[in-house]
Amino acid sequence: MAGHSKWKNILHKKGKTDAQRAKLFTKLSREIIVAVREGGPDPSGNSRLRDAIAKARAGNVPADNVKRVIERAAGSSGGDNYERVTYEGYGPSGVAVIVEAMTDNRNRTASDVRHYFDKYGGNLGASGCVSWSFDRKGVLIADAEGRDEDGALEAALEYGAEDFSASDGVFEIITAPEDFGAVRDALEKLAYVFLSAEIEMVPQNRVALSDPDDVKKFEKLLELLEDNDDVQSVWHNWEA
Repeated sequence: MAGHSKWKNILHKKGKTDAQRAKLFTKLSREIIVAVREGGPDPSGNSRLRDAIAKARAGNVPADNVKRVIERAAGSSGGDNYERVTYEGYGPSGVAVIVEAMTDNRNRTASDVRHYFDKYGGNLGASGCVSWSFDRKGVLIADAEGRDEDGALEAALEYGAEDFSASDGVFEIITAPEDFGAVRDALEKLAYVFLSAEIEMVPQNRVALSDPDDVKKFEKLLELLEDNDDVQSVWHNWEA
């Protein structure tokens, strides 16, 4: 299952992410806030918070910023009432799309997401219409510079990874969701640096778009979704 498509997507978006760090921090802050509200401010007893912190660290969010968000969430009883919402649908030529959002206004977010799909050749579907064709997995992208591939493979498998691959200067490690935290924590202790670390919806099969117009439409759809403050993650099975 492992491959370098995830890393290619990160590279493709890296320039935009660097230019919009404030927007990235806003999205990650919401994840941290909700995690604290659901499980408390101590990451040692809150796996969701540990995952959110790891994701923020991989996104180069300063530790002081993360600490302030946790303290704010722990000390505030009102405001920031975000809830998790998932949308499923199809892009041009039937490409499967899953949109995970965190919003304080369901109607606004649903309207925006539906508008993007309608405008660029897709349509929203019912819950479960495409998620059956994805597997929920932990995906870790680690910097391979100065690291031995055989040693990295041995360490990843020893701590519970399901799959491993190396390409383009990175190691991609796949885990079961329940093993994600343990594998990540173990490799961090071995001084591996993660460029991305999160639970993802990994497609079982990928779809190529042969029509250049469909490619342009889908790229625009992804751009609008990813630029929306309420949208946390977008998963799809397009073979870019």
